[in-house]
Amino acid sequence: MVRSHVLICGGTGCTSSHSPEIREAMERELIANGLADEVKVVQTGCFGLCALGPIMIVYPEGTFYSKVEVSDIPEIVSEHLVKGRIVKRLVYNETLKDDSVISLSETGFYKKQKRVALRNCGVINPEVIDEYIGTRGYEALGKVLTEMKPQDVINTLLESGLRGRGGGGFPTGRKWQFAADQVADQKYVVCNADEGDPGAFMDRSILEGDPHALLEAMTIAGYAIGATEGYIYVRAEYPIAVDRLKIAIEQSREYGLLGDNILGTGFKFDINLRLGAGAFVCGEETALLTSIEGKRGEPRPRPPFPAVKGLFGKPTIINNVETYANIPQIILNGADWFASMGTEKSKGTKVFALGGKIQNTGLVEIPMGTTLREVVEEIGGGVPNGKKFKAAQTGGPSGGCIPASLIDTPIDYDNLLAIGSMMGSGGLIVMDEDNCMVDIAKFFLEFTVDESCGKCTPCRVGTVRLLELLNKITDGKGEMEDLDRLEELCNYIKSASLCGLGQTAPNPVLSTLRYFRDEYIAHIKDKKCPAGVCKKLVSFEIIADKCKGCTACARKCPVGAISGSVKNPHVIDTSKCVKCGVCMDTCKFNAIIKK
Repeated sequence: MVRSHVLICGGTGCTSSHSPEIREAMERELIANGLADEVKVVQTGCFGLCALGPIMIVYPEGTFYSKVEVSDIPEIVSEHLVKGRIVKRLVYNETLKDDSVISLSETGFYKKQKRVALRNCGVINPEVIDEYIGTRGYEALGKVLTEMKPQDVINTLLESGLRGRGGGGFPTGRKWQFAADQVADQKYVVCNADEGDPGAFMDRSILEGDPHALLEAMTIAGYAIGATEGYIYVRAEYPIAVDRLKIAIEQSREYGLLGDNILGTGFKFDINLRLGAGAFVCGEETALLTSIEGKRGEPRPRPPFPAVKGLFGKPTIINNVETYANIPQIILNGADWFASMGTEKSKGTKVFALGGKIQNTGLVEIPMGTTLREVVEEIGGGVPNGKKFKAAQTGGPSGGCIPASLIDTPIDYDNLLAIGSMMGSGGLIVMDEDNCMVDIAKFFLEFTVDESCGKCTPCRVGTVRLLELLNKITDGKGEMEDLDRLEELCNYIKSASLCGLGQTAPNPVLSTLRYFRDEYIAHIKDKKCPAGVCKKLVSFEIIADKCKGCTACARKCPVGAISGSVKNPHVIDTSKCVKCGVCMDTCKFNAIIKK
């Protein structure tokens, strides 16, 4: 009889930190200690708290071990699993109170979260269909096929208020209704799993941790709109997700949950995998459809919209992974249950990939309307190293920067749009006082320029011109008139680009101009970068009174720009200095400053 379960994260982050080797070591130690039949090792998806990986949880105690290494496994087995004594040095400190372990849900990271799309991530083995079924998996599909008409399904989604989690926030039920109303000999259900935003990994984590939720939802969608075939378009750079999807599809077919005569109801539906072409633009729905068809991934003019004329010219619905992951729970628990979470116009929860200058990097799922302050200070644990929160970037290259003055803004679709940002797919990057906002705008624009498909002139040429102006400013050659040129060009690109990616490309520039205009002015008028990031506007200086003449900086300087004798103050030759900062990092006496 199994008395303990050891859950080990098998998501990409923990896998990169050797969680497979940890799992193998655990299985070996259990055999060596005669515990193989008493303790079950379970590979799961992402637990969310990526900053502490590799992660291991031992049940029934609920002990949360963090930053586990292969060398720790013998101690965990001998002390915890044999003698019943928790290895306190490895326990996540927020779960250890007065020598006893408290629930993860009581910790700062988890207590304000509400896991709907992520409900099974870190809970089940994603490669075992029986574990998904054991958490009421495929029950929603059974209910739909035996108790509901297609229109009932669509009405439920309309009443729930679910909006697309891929960025635009279009009502999911309305999209499905448009496709259901079309008369055609074939319709398609497509999942956009081509997650290309820098810092975003929400969809990847759901695919790795709960792939059957996606398959169940797409099958429900096929029934609702009258489709018999589905496609998952997933990034080829997600090998773990791809492997688990393949396993899940085969298991579903074996169980009669995909294919002909599903659950004996006569309904037919199957799903195909297509690997992404490696282009950011293929995240745009019409470019994605073009890529599935085997052509170069470029956007198409709209209308007609995909719900009318989509994949292979047939009516098609496209939603992203997170959107689909909500659907089985809405069917099981009802529209009112889902609509009870969130705000008036933004129902339910939203998954964010929390990264940047934040203590608890990882994956979080919060009710819509949670404030940015709650995310940064409570869930995220605040900005590390005593630095001040400066801004948060939401929506990736399509989003904008939210300044510290708006940290109490409730996060939902309309509030973010009102302040010049957007929800996007869910990347949330935190910045501190050491970040230059002009440089941040340049970073995202460089990404857009590289990833533009080039089909329309406003995006292909306009973004390059924008980047040239930003480079001019960060090089110390900007003029005040450049700020007007930036805004004029941004507005032109927004109004004239063919697809959503081009239309939103100027957002990082516009939002930083709106909230951090003083930094642009400092770059132009004072020829200074206030954050000390832009190299051509930065200089290094040795403070003579503090310099001990240890020569460490001179020995480390890659270009020989530092001179001076032993035990005497040194000097930096600014004409030779390449502003790499190695000298400042090397000095133990804080004698070198950046100006």
